[in-house]
Amino acid sequence: MDISWYGQAMFKLKGKAGTAVIDPFDPQFIGLKFPKDLEASVILSTHHHGDHSNTKVIEGHPLIIEGPGEYEAAGMTVVGIPTFHDKSEGSERGKNTVYHLFMDGLNIVHLGDLGHLLTEEQAGLIDTTVDILMVPVGGIFTIDAEEAAKVVAQLEPKIVIPMHYKLPDLKFELEGVEAFLKEMGAENLAPVPKLTITKDKLPEETTIVLLSKS
Repeated sequence: MDISWYGQAMFKLKGKAGTAVIDPFDPQFIGLKFPKDLEASVILSTHHHGDHSNTKVIEGHPLIIEGPGEYEAAGMTVVGIPTFHDKSEGSERGKNTVYHLFMDGLNIVHLGDLGHLLTEEQAGLIDTTVDILMVPVGGIFTIDAEEAAKVVAQLEPKIVIPMHYKLPDLKFELEGVEAFLKEMGAENLAPVPKLTITKDKLPEETTIVLLSKS
């Protein structure tokens, strides 16, 4: 599987049987450039904010998933788990869906704009070993670096990819990724353009992968 990051919470997961795009953003809304000619078999949107739900620009004839439930398409299984965008059960910023994907033999969890630590029930719905975790770390609108590290401890993934943090040209004021890297003991980590991974190449201990914006 090839995993690319486009900034904010947007990823492309290119597997053997299909391609998933998660949280496509509106470039005018957030200030980041959007990739050209992007196709997908499945699109997942964690919530209906402009930086996470620009599904109409993805080419092909994808299945669009926009909330909790169980789904199957293009060789992948997706479970959407209801959470919140804040610490007040959604009263400030609304609901958020955490997605658990199984594709190419890998268990992948994308936390969207999670605004709180996971409850035992929510963590229990992710009922298997997490191979790859995409976690927001920029605070202000989501969990911050310290809370993100606690969520990592809750799920004990093999690979952690930080997302939703300050980038050049981003219109939102978020914290940078450095605080999270410090929390995880991974300062001065060099970014890589994409992650190419298979089940047999997973590390034995939790490893941080810092992706550069594609």
